[in-house]
Amino acid sequence: MHFVLISVLCSVSVAVLLKYARKIGLDTWQMIVWNYPVAICLTYFIFTPDLANIHFSELPWVIYLPMAVLLPTLFLLLSNSLRYAGLVQTEVAQRLSLVISLLAAVWLFREQFSVMRSLGIAVGFAAIACLIGWQKEVGSVTDGWKRWLFPLTIFVGYGTVDILYKLVALEKTVAYTTSMFFMFLGAMTLSAIILVTQLVSKRKVFSSKAMGAGLLLGVLNFGNILFYMKAHRILSDSPSVVFTGMNIGVIGLGALIGVWLFRERLSLLNVVGILLAVVSVLMIAYL
Repeated sequence: MHFVLISVLCSVSVAVLLKYARKIGLDTWQMIVWNYPVAICLTYFIFTPDLANIHFSELPWVIYLPMAVLLPTLFLLLSNSLRYAGLVQTEVAQRLSLVISLLAAVWLFREQFSVMRSLGIAVGFAAIACLIGWQKEVGSVTDGWKRWLFPLTIFVGYGTVDILYKLVALEKTVAYTTSMFFMFLGAMTLSAIILVTQLVSKRKVFSSKAMGAGLLLGVLNFGNILFYMKAHRILSDSPSVVFTGMNIGVIGLGALIGVWLFRERLSLLNVVGILLAVVSVLMIAYL
């Protein structure tokens, strides 16, 4: 279970870093760009993808290309959600995005669900409705629509990414970790092109602090993936334990840090949403 704990810490640390970086005025997009060289290098040296025997014409580019767009875009949306909605709502919305991929499993992969798991998905949607509902003002933010729009985009966006990851896992022509390498490479290429354009046109100024924060972001983001995969490998006979520990761990730790460290104020409806999110995860994992 220690791998699950490390993965939880890495996941929440990503959100804390993005929120703190925004608070001190660091350029989030530069952080996102510098995160990818780290992710690519760590993927290459730790997972050692077999690039020598790759047939590029056989790679699932129809999945890689959307992922190259979605991965950096979701990082940017995550940063905005942390700013306007807060860490608590953002983390729960990200965790509950699993209900999107579960619904896709029924429609796309013809999986059969029990009645209780189906109810768990319904409870998940109820939790999202409570979380993006009315709440007290966060900081000095007065744009009420942003407090529900960004968590909603996180919910849908990460659910979409989960579906694409599942499609990648089903590919027989290329290993999953090799696909990770190419998806990170695509995300880095696209985001770097945008950043270079912004720097050349002087719409942005290079920030060494943002670069340093971005390198740390890459380590934390990759650590979340690595230790979650290790946990599944070690506890291969108990995948529901890993699934539950990861999701409830992130929800619980995110809520504690959001309220304690960032002084986020939650309405009663938001608290109900957090409790429903935990119930949803338990129902999906065990019933």
